[in-house]
Amino acid sequence: MSSPTTTRPRFAPARAVRLALAATLLAAGVLAGPAPAQAASPYERGPAPTTAILEASRGPFATASQSVSSLSVTGFGGGVIYYPTSTSEGTFGAVAISPGYTAAWSSISWLGPRIASHGFVVIGIETNSRFDQPDSRGRQLLAALDYLTERSSVRSRIDSSRLAVAGHSMGGGGSLEAASARPSLQAAVPLAPWNTDKSWSELRVPTLIIGGESDTVAPVASHSVPFYTSIPASAEKAYLELNGASHFFPQTVNTPTARQMVAWLKRFVDDDTRYEQFLCPGPSGSAIEEYRNTCPSY
Repeated sequence: MSSPTTTRPRFAPARAVRLALAATLLAAGVLAGPAPAQAASPYERGPAPTTAILEASRGPFATASQSVSSLSVTGFGGGVIYYPTSTSEGTFGAVAISPGYTAAWSSISWLGPRIASHGFVVIGIETNSRFDQPDSRGRQLLAALDYLTERSSVRSRIDSSRLAVAGHSMGGGGSLEAASARPSLQAAVPLAPWNTDKSWSELRVPTLIIGGESDTVAPVASHSVPFYTSIPASAEKAYLELNGASHFFPQTVNTPTARQMVAWLKRFVDDDTRYEQFLCPGPSGSAIEEYRNTCPSY
């Protein structure tokens, strides 16, 4: 009788198969472990936000500034540009801001370096005339953005697809006009806005309106509130009313204004959802009379 013949199995044991498969996947990088966390938006700039960062007098970016002569521009009256000095994080969004009726940029100039230090290029404009109405100020804001992105010495630092407008009083009304005229804008922030037009149902730009409870020049009941109410919720909108604040609250450093304004710009200009926590449910405390928002924003 012949001795039994030992036959090699036609298939390797399951463990061997698993090991072989694992080796193949490892070589391909599939089992290399979780990839490093990536920013949710390619436009995120700066560290993870905190209340302390937003309420500090300056954000995480060092800034510089330069004056713009009215003789070197068309469509607006010159002004001041504030910009982050860093070039290592790519380009930044940009914001044009208008002062109010009869006022110069210097009346609200604290906003320039404050916002720029959070990773924006800011131009605070002088208007063609101190008596310009909101429609004119809106056109001037857009002219300032065009200058920033096309001809200014800092244009290489700016992402021209990520632009915003803001303003105080008639400048705030002007920011509504600009947002209506150019729906490609990423954000608008009217401060104590004044405008004879009370309906903005055509607006498609995410808009944060900040009003003062004790404003007697542009009372919130006849300006900020109807403006906010008329903007469609699909545009994304918020309304912050400051407790006891007069029409002139933007003319001195105002932490609740700065905090909410920066958070809004970061969220919608930079698409940085890390700032959603400051918009929804939003601010509270003794300085806040009321806050409304179309939560959630995404």
